[in-house]
Amino acid sequence: MKTETIKGFKDFTGDNAEKRAEIKKILIDIFEKYNFEPLETPVIEYEEFVKGNNSNDEAVSDIFKLQDKGKRKLALRYEFTFQLKRLMKNKKLPYKRYEVGPVFRDEPISADRFRQFTQCDVDIIGSTIKDEAEIIVIASKVMEELGIKKIMEINSRKLLNEILEDKKVDKKNKNQVMRELDKLEKFGEKKVCADLKKLGAEKVFDVIRKPESYFKKYKAYKDIKELKKYCKNYGVKVKFNPALARGLSYYNGIVYEVPAIAGGSYMFNNIQCTGISFGLERLMSLAKIKYEKEKILVISLNQDKESIKISQQLRKQGKNVSMFYGKPSKALEYANAYKIQKVIFVGEKEIKNKKFKIKNMKTGEEKLIRI
Repeated sequence: MKTETIKGFKDFTGDNAEKRAEIKKILIDIFEKYNFEPLETPVIEYEEFVKGNNSNDEAVSDIFKLQDKGKRKLALRYEFTFQLKRLMKNKKLPYKRYEVGPVFRDEPISADRFRQFTQCDVDIIGSTIKDEAEIIVIASKVMEELGIKKIMEINSRKLLNEILEDKKVDKKNKNQVMRELDKLEKFGEKKVCADLKKLGAEKVFDVIRKPESYFKKYKAYKDIKELKKYCKNYGVKVKFNPALARGLSYYNGIVYEVPAIAGGSYMFNNIQCTGISFGLERLMSLAKIKYEKEKILVISLNQDKESIKISQQLRKQGKNVSMFYGKPSKALEYANAYKIQKVIFVGEKEIKNKKFKIKNMKTGEEKLIRI
């Protein structure tokens, strides 16, 4: 029997699992401070619903397809956003939700990209530019808490469309031109410029290299201007990047991105929405946080009843406590294996004197305490 994980899937244990849990906790705490309510959705949906109107989107083409005993065509969710088409119905607007959980894509893997990965999303159904600013503020707060020093880049799909029309780019090439522009940071100016030339859109490249003041001539730039104003009201900096397009086909307004964090505005059921997604695996590699929790091990020296009582007492005080029944030497090995910082010995002598020896496993220091 094979017990190893399937390619693109991974177990998380020990320090990695604790760091992931801490990052999720930080994100959820921030989401809830802005009154986003939690949401849980099924991992499996009808294939038709998963695909939606975006069957040509690269992410949609990578969905895992399934079939149940009833021979229904099903698929694993590849993101959370499409499920909002169902969940937004009959909600008082604006409807603000967050969701944290696994999504799946049958695609090539890399060092920080798996076939099962965890997304942490916030979305606002029934949104305006002011709500887009709030989403960016949330992202900035997340980066601040995780020690990630990045400035959110912003652009507008409306502005990009206006530029392409102004430069008379062939309608059938517009989506591909935007995809090429979006590759600028990854592949560099030389390659992107060459690829745009093949599409008859080299003039677009000249435009995106212009200073920001140049874009004031375009009608859609007013959205960028207003967004920057509201971000400034929050004390958050953003950077205008006219090449930013974002990959998903349904974005229709403002888009925003930094490594591991990206999103934008879209239309569902004729209602304007906006949202952002945080990739937990990539946040793991970028985050600089101290997440070690103080753990205590209560060692029962044939004094189980009293040890349980002390453990419960410590837990009521908010401490993280586990117990060990057995030899002290084995208990200390156990504490080292699971990075438990403090151990308390509970024996007959300690109970009689109402003083207990506590050992710091990092320093080796021992002292007597009252509990």
